[in-house]
Amino acid sequence: MQQVVNSINDIVWSPALIYLCLGAGLFFSLMTRFVQVRLFREMLHLLFSNKESDRGISSFQALSVSLSGRIGTGNIAGVAAAIGFGGPGAVFWMWVVAFLGASTAYVESTLGQIYKEVDNGQYRGGPAYYIEKALGWKWYAWIFAISTIIAVGLLLPGVQSNSIGNAAELAFGGERVFESAFGTISYTKLLTAIVVVSILGIIIFGGVKRIAHVTQVVVPFMALAYIAMAFIIIGMHIADLPGIIALIFTDAFSPMAGVGAAIGWGVKRGVYSNEAGQGTGPHAAAACEVQHPAQQGLVQAFSIYIDTLFVCSATAFMILITNQYYVSGIDAAVSGGLLATDVEINSPAFTQYALQSVMGGFGKVFVAIALFFFAFTTLLAYYYIAETNVAYIRRSIRFPGGLTILKIGLMASVFYGTVKTASLAWGLGDIGVGLMAWLNIIAILILFFISKPAIKALRDYEAQRKAGVTNYTFDPEKLGIRNADFWKK
Repeated sequence: MQQVVNSINDIVWSPALIYLCLGAGLFFSLMTRFVQVRLFREMLHLLFSNKESDRGISSFQALSVSLSGRIGTGNIAGVAAAIGFGGPGAVFWMWVVAFLGASTAYVESTLGQIYKEVDNGQYRGGPAYYIEKALGWKWYAWIFAISTIIAVGLLLPGVQSNSIGNAAELAFGGERVFESAFGTISYTKLLTAIVVVSILGIIIFGGVKRIAHVTQVVVPFMALAYIAMAFIIIGMHIADLPGIIALIFTDAFSPMAGVGAAIGWGVKRGVYSNEAGQGTGPHAAAACEVQHPAQQGLVQAFSIYIDTLFVCSATAFMILITNQYYVSGIDAAVSGGLLATDVEINSPAFTQYALQSVMGGFGKVFVAIALFFFAFTTLLAYYYIAETNVAYIRRSIRFPGGLTILKIGLMASVFYGTVKTASLAWGLGDIGVGLMAWLNIIAILILFFISKPAIKALRDYEAQRKAGVTNYTFDPEKLGIRNADFWKK
């Protein structure tokens, strides 16, 4: 079964998908005249300018919810894998895909806002909604919704919670074990599973408002603490910083380091981390209370910078500046790195050793705490995305108890993942997320050539901004945008 899943994954996550994400980012950057640069100051201004309402959350809360999904264990383990398999130059390509991906994030999140609707007193939206309303392809929207529910609602939560269980054992030890139906389990993991599932249940049964209120506190705290730790380590090795920056840029194009490996792994891990184009961000964007759809699109574009340029870069600099890495298949004397080649690349090990080399035992505990917060907030985002797609399906068919089933299924997945390794679930979840990316990017590209709703919204917003208005308005019919029923009302 694992071999079958791996074979399907190789097809779904082929280089074609990697370069589709990169190409879409470049295309939308050109079409928006590099909105991610031109309106950067406006992004910062909008972060705190919109307030929550009875039906929607604020721009900052929507940013926090989407960031909780983007910033996960991939920011720790994913960056290590990019360096381990692609060399230090892979970091440069992660920056490139983040820069270009910000425009894709603008487009998909603006579409989420344009085609959102009110469901039981709260805003709902996302790719399934705008695929049906803008393209009229209900069957296509259903495929997206079902793929998303399976991937982020049932499979990937177990993988993220497994990181929490491993982090707990890393910090508190796992020597005391017992035999169960799941095999040998440590008491540390069992207690962690009970605590995590209990806290998760309290939050997700409270709805999107409670999720937003939790993430708006936790996400900035964990990201700032992690970046602060990186600054401390960089400061202690400040004399080596120019050399590390030079290494990243020279290795990005060096035949010795493997240009193909650097580009491939940098783009793959960059896309996987920031999720630009995968269709996850629009769910939180649609839940936001804004005066104009383009406003939330700009805020979500900024989230790509936070994820990759700040958090992923923090991990990369900690690993490289402490020399706690090696590059698979390349002579260590050429590529640098002090670690033995038996250290697992696809894990947080590089980051762990980087912090331990400077902070000793505290570094190990800090990585464990960071993994807990990163993974737990990702679980919250996963639930909200899955809930939104269940709500979409309920628009067409009666599905009594659908959300309750989702909550119980997700909590069961989290419990099992915490106490046991969920390698098969990770592979299946990868397939679901990959399908989401294929379906969403193709949809937003087709939408551009049919009616350009996100571009029209951007031009309208910039025209009002240039005119100096204080209260923005959005009239979709005037702009030639059909089926944006919420904004027509």
